[in-house]
Amino acid sequence: MKIDDLNWQILGCLQQNARESFANIGRQVGLTPPAVAERVKKLEDVGVIEGYGTKVSYTLAGNQLKAIIMLRAFMGKLKPFLNKVNSFQEVINCYRITGNENIIMEVVLKDQSHLEKFIDQLIVYGECRTHIVLSNVVADAPIIKGKVNT
Repeated sequence: MKIDDLNWQILGCLQQNARESFANIGRQVGLTPPAVAERVKKLEDVGVIEGYGTKVSYTLAGNQLKAIIMLRAFMGKLKPFLNKVNSFQEVINCYRITGNENIIMEVVLKDQSHLEKFIDQLIVYGECRTHIVLSNVVADAPIIKGKVNT
């Protein structure tokens, strides 16, 4: 599917506020609400729009730390880790990557003691490097025309 300029405008509106009404989006892009709804449905059907979600404050949810943990899996431990990682409630994002490390995880933790216990669970799978997140410089930046191939 080709993403035309109107679809990019609609995607821009939805990335700013996924709960925006089709009527408001239509006013911004010059379409009727049913036309916006039809375009959004097509974008969903072909997988351009992968889903919608709610952002939750990890600090207000009871966690004090956010960390990035890089794992370099021991020989024979990558597959067991991949089978286990979904059971770790601390992991909010996990990526399998190229390079020296095999895995990068974004985790939220109650405190330093929780971090220590979590790392103790990980070290059976490989060597860990941990980075505490101090602040969020860019978060959920929108995908805009020109940033991806169309």
